[in-house]
Amino acid sequence: MKSLIFLLMIGFGCFVNGQNVIFNKIEKTHANTDKFFYKVNPETTSAEYLGEIEIQGFSSNDPEMFGKVYKKAKEIGANAFAFKHFESIDGNAPQFDPVHYKLSLFYVAPENFSKEDNVIYLISSASKPQTISINDKKIVLAPRTYRRIILEKGSVYTISTRKFLGSSIKVTGQENQPVQFFQLARFSVHENPYGSAGISIKSGDIIKLEQSYAQFLTTIYADSGN
Repeated sequence: MKSLIFLLMIGFGCFVNGQNVIFNKIEKTHANTDKFFYKVNPETTSAEYLGEIEIQGFSSNDPEMFGKVYKKAKEIGANAFAFKHFESIDGNAPQFDPVHYKLSLFYVAPENFSKEDNVIYLISSASKPQTISINDKKIVLAPRTYRRIILEKGSVYTISTRKFLGSSIKVTGQENQPVQFFQLARFSVHENPYGSAGISIKSGDIIKLEQSYAQFLTTIYADSGN
């Protein structure tokens, strides 16, 4: 009897903490070998709809979670995704629920991806609020949030974690400079959880992220605003 209760408790714990990434719909597949997986707005981007996946359950292990999503997407040849709201009774779009959400999957020709030049994203993955500074101006980022910053051409931005032995980086606004993503973390993340593409370049507690993973984080994290 005790053994049965123990097994039931283990099973219940796995159910509570477990995650499922499942196909809701497969419209078609696309034969491509693209390693990237970028966020798009299907209303403004020429995109071929392939299907839909549903994510059930929450995990704080974001690299592992993204690895599951990436693997599913590549099974049907998707190289792009978009968050899809659940339908509501009152017709209003519900807020994002990190425990249960859906992603639409697409194939987009590389030349049809929109560019976002001279922009950086600061992404906070820590479990507590983080105080950083940008050119000595203090900014507090709540856990699982991000801040989008437009760079002025020719201006230099010093970003610091304001901690003893912490990190600081400098970025400069330049002509046609591609978007950059930086994660503010108190710990290192796992590398390459979803294939051959890199995930991070470690620099103290400021990590430069690969775009696919970073755009996934900006989908499941909240925008901290200005």
